[in-house]
Amino acid sequence: MRDNNSSAIRRKGKTPQRRMPQPSSESKQLLDQSGITVPSSGGALKKKRFRPGTKALMEIRRYQKSTELLLRKAPFMRLVKEVSQCFSREPLRWQVYALMALQEAAEAFLVLLMSDANLCALHAKRVTLYSRDLQLVRRIRGCTN
Repeated sequence: MRDNNSSAIRRKGKTPQRRMPQPSSESKQLLDQSGITVPSSGGALKKKRFRPGTKALMEIRRYQKSTELLLRKAPFMRLVKEVSQCFSREPLRWQVYALMALQEAAEAFLVLLMSDANLCALHAKRVTLYSRDLQLVRRIRGCTN
């Protein structure tokens, strides 16, 4: 038979949560937009720590809401002009709107490529994107290079 001793019986249920210490009125801290905690009474700066993956999710949400181009315009323009010189003996001149349209299309292509590669990684029960996922997507799509 079983003891009815309370110490021998294990209680089932929720474990109590740890309580955070209440800051005193003089050591209250202010949190600015950059995530740095600044004590009101002066002292050392302490950077806010996020759990792993939280900042990545915040960045994903931010970039999904925005419509600005993510690649820098000047390096992309230099790359386009360098590639266009391979096909022409004389340097070609580009309109600004043509370069913007080309950059928009390139970024849309890259986003779709990455999202398909992410699906391949999820199919393999991984959350990390490997180069072999990109190679598989390009092979399935029939990309030549």
